[in-house]
Amino acid sequence: MGLKEFKPTSPGRRDSVADDYKDITKGKPEKSLLAPLSKKGGRNNRGRVTVRHRGGGHKRRYRIVDFKRDKAGTATVMSIEYDPNRTARIALVMFEDGIKRYIVAPNDVTVGDTVASGEDVPVTTGNSRPLGTLPTGTLVHNIEVTPGKGGQMVKSAGTVAQVMAHESGYTLVRLPSGEMRRLLGECSATVGQVSNLDHKNEKLGKAGRNRHRGRRPTVRGSVMSPAAHPHGGGEGRSGIGMPGPKTPWGKPALGKRTRRNKGTSKFILRRRYDR
Repeated sequence: MGLKEFKPTSPGRRDSVADDYKDITKGKPEKSLLAPLSKKGGRNNRGRVTVRHRGGGHKRRYRIVDFKRDKAGTATVMSIEYDPNRTARIALVMFEDGIKRYIVAPNDVTVGDTVASGEDVPVTTGNSRPLGTLPTGTLVHNIEVTPGKGGQMVKSAGTVAQVMAHESGYTLVRLPSGEMRRLLGECSATVGQVSNLDHKNEKLGKAGRNRHRGRRPTVRGSVMSPAAHPHGGGEGRSGIGMPGPKTPWGKPALGKRTRRNKGTSKFILRRRYDR
């Protein structure tokens, strides 16, 4: 992919940097791999807003993506497509028996390339193998946490993890955050880096593009009334007047670690904060 800048024909165009979509090879998605996707507006099953600043946005349909990569055989990449539900591109692949699936598109994979899954497939970009069978130093993405559940980590645009070592049935992986984590060797991962590397360099340019994505406006707590936010109130520009920033409900914010001491904590060798 690439980026394109615009002439300042309007305030919104002046600073925007947009995707040129030149890596997209097909306009319409595969109908058999689509599913309905209804708007939630940040509300739970009781109708209460549990996530603020959500609502509106363009209508979408969900693309059924194969994160498990559990089908044996070789598949040919038919197209590279846009997915409105994720930052990465998706690739439509077709197996020799005619079955089509979507996968998270790796970087540098193009139409006509072949991808495969299994313990004995080559260690090349786009192929999926168990972590325990990958050589040290291999760059991977779409990593499973539980064998057979499907990839849960490293799926965003441009992200990549690295296999660091193998020991006692576990594989040590360095994640994009810098965290070093042990994972079972049976967990699968896809070789290579996720596509759409320039996503991080895009600039929306105007509030309207955020609204198209279903994001509603956010207001700083310090400009609210004291009844609406702990930071609110005061004359003019005032400090927050308390030890440490708070959420609208008075809980510690901005840096407070909220991860529970779960059973999987023993698999984290180095936290992302300890770099």
